[in-house]
Amino acid sequence: MKRTFIALAIVLAGCAPSWAHEFTVGELMVEHPWARPSLGASPNGAAYLIVKNNGKEADRLLSVSGDVAGRVELHATLMDGDVMRMRPVKDGVEIPPGQSVEIVPGGLHIMLMGLAAPLKEGDSFPLSLQFERAGSVDVSVHVETKPEKSAPPMREHHHE
Repeated sequence: MKRTFIALAIVLAGCAPSWAHEFTVGELMVEHPWARPSLGASPNGAAYLIVKNNGKEADRLLSVSGDVAGRVELHATLMDGDVMRMRPVKDGVEIPPGQSVEIVPGGLHIMLMGLAAPLKEGDSFPLSLQFERAGSVDVSVHVETKPEKSAPPMREHHHE
């Protein structure tokens, strides 16, 4: 019995970084905030999550803040011919009632510019999300490696 418990504890400890974690504020649920580990000494990173609106009225993610980087901004990825460009989202992101908005690689994302320290697998850091109706919620972002989804080939990648 004791060996089984120890084996189970070891297995569960190995799974911990990929466990889902959720945060609620008002009628909104923020699902599994995560970021990839830093590539070398890159000063930038990105965070991702899903916001589900369980309410009957739209809400809007206005901003994201945190001490993990010098600047934390909502960005959208746009294709301009063969060039992928990222631009700040100035008016926030609408979360329609009864729907989810995915903030994911290759689309909307939370840009972390001027990281205070490299993001390392297994670490976590706090971010604060500010919503128009629901208010603010603090979330814990887990640094983990997730499999790449197939993305269109790109020749250049620019931040505006």
